[in-house]
Amino acid sequence: MIRTPLRPLARILAAREKGENPDAIERENIRQRHETMRDRARIRAEGRLFLLGATFFMAFAVVGARMGLLAATEPMEPEVPALAAPIIAERADITDRRGRILATNLVTHSLYAQPPRMVDPVRVARALGAIFPDLDVKRLTRDFTGARKFVWVKKKISPEQMQLVHEIGDPGLLFGPREMRLYPNGAVAAHVLGGASFGREGVASAEVVGTAGVEKVFDGWLRDPANGGAPLELSLDLTVQSAVEDVLAGGINLMNAKAGTAILMDVTTGEVVAMASLPDFDPNTRPAPLTKGDAGDSPLFNRAVQGVYELGSTFKIFTIGQALELGLVNVNTMIETKGPLVWGKYRIRDFHDYGKQLSVMDVIVKSSNIGTAHIAQMIGADRQQQFLKSLGFFDTVPIELVEAPTGRPLLPPKWSEISTMTISYGHGLSASPLHLAAAYATIANGGTKVTPTILKRTAPVSGERVLSAQTAGILREMLRQVVLRGTATFGEVPGYDVGGKTGTADKPNPKGGYYKDKVIATFASVFPSAAPKYVLVVTLDEPVETSGSEPRRTAGWTAVPVGAEIIRRTAPLLGLRPALEPTAQAEVTLVRN
Repeated sequence: MIRTPLRPLARILAAREKGENPDAIERENIRQRHETMRDRARIRAEGRLFLLGATFFMAFAVVGARMGLLAATEPMEPEVPALAAPIIAERADITDRRGRILATNLVTHSLYAQPPRMVDPVRVARALGAIFPDLDVKRLTRDFTGARKFVWVKKKISPEQMQLVHEIGDPGLLFGPREMRLYPNGAVAAHVLGGASFGREGVASAEVVGTAGVEKVFDGWLRDPANGGAPLELSLDLTVQSAVEDVLAGGINLMNAKAGTAILMDVTTGEVVAMASLPDFDPNTRPAPLTKGDAGDSPLFNRAVQGVYELGSTFKIFTIGQALELGLVNVNTMIETKGPLVWGKYRIRDFHDYGKQLSVMDVIVKSSNIGTAHIAQMIGADRQQQFLKSLGFFDTVPIELVEAPTGRPLLPPKWSEISTMTISYGHGLSASPLHLAAAYATIANGGTKVTPTILKRTAPVSGERVLSAQTAGILREMLRQVVLRGTATFGEVPGYDVGGKTGTADKPNPKGGYYKDKVIATFASVFPSAAPKYVLVVTLDEPVETSGSEPRRTAGWTAVPVGAEIIRRTAPLLGLRPALEPTAQAEVTLVRN
């Protein structure tokens, strides 16, 4: 820094020449130097004060912004770091074939307590009992006043319940975030979806795991983050599924049945468009399994897949088809139907007396047990077994449901000649309605085996050929004749050529033998019969039609009307246009030349 002299020589000499006091020059310079130093000190002080003020301002601004952010966000419990693997709570949606939600996730909260932090545990227990009536207040009081430091109160609560718990105002009640599974359509397609529950649980999260149905089969896929949140697309059509369940429920009520099931399947791809089993349940509140009694009485029991029944005369079409394929008979071959047919101690009878003979066509149309048994004798046990095995009646149906392996067909321990005869008309072999639907789809699509699936397919999966296309065409015409003039005339739906076969089987008695007044009634149908696109199987457990003077239990009076109503309701939803009946052309009369 350059310092200015206080007594510059030039100014001192000039002042002396003028007679002035040189000391005044020194005092003036000292004053100016002090003023300069003072100005510099003031500027330096002002800069420091400004910097300090700016620092305080920024600090208060950060604190204020943070306080505002915390005030605007929902309070959350602090997460405690753990050494275990993190819980993955995210789960992909499940949709129907048109992208409509069948299962999704809902963010909710769990409620837990830390008794050491409670102010008044007894009052809290009573207040929680008022909010959640299912809680045991005495047990809560023991837990809150004992030595426990952590107590689960509820695994999931609604926002309204959460607000009521907030109003209790006790610091020992805490909330944890939860992601729960939600089924927005309630009980619709309950047996297909199955349900989900909580697996590993923590305060901050809980994993959602499948417990039944597709939720369990595809549990790993639904929880895999690598799928990028893509939904699982099922083959079901939500609208069709809902219509099938509504009609089936009405049919069970009208026919006084114990239960029932219906399966609607695409004959080309094997896609199950609708699968209903009643009674059912709401997967949002899945009930506990039965611990005693018949498992089939549980609403969790999927009758379409798990139920194995003797399906009666619906099996006759397979016997006729095999005989046609082997060249043993043709449509016009006459078959003996005089009864009863005696084999040892067994007697085979028909529901009506059809005379001495019927053509092969009428054996199906009139549903003759005796005629079908005679044809089965021509086929023989070995060839019958091979054919039924090729249709899938010896194995479980490989559908993507966790319950499917339990629906294994019940085969006779010894396949004797009498077994061959009774199985030909649907007695002595038990299978699920889904087995029957797959076998009828094989006939409907021209003889190629169909593998059912609950997943959406974009193209058919080619299976092995079981029947020739010619034989399959003849069988479809037989099924059409059954509806036109046989045992399933109530199955006719105007505009849609329905073909089908009835089956009425006495229900086995667990104590041995068969009930005299309880049956399993089944209607297996294809439509439109000329070029089938869908198969529908309807099975009713213990139906009784009581509109007449005497109770009627046969499938023609019980299962067939229900199946026809399902077709009438669902065919337009499936995009099938009704065929217009040909009308006579109006005649024109010449009145003037």
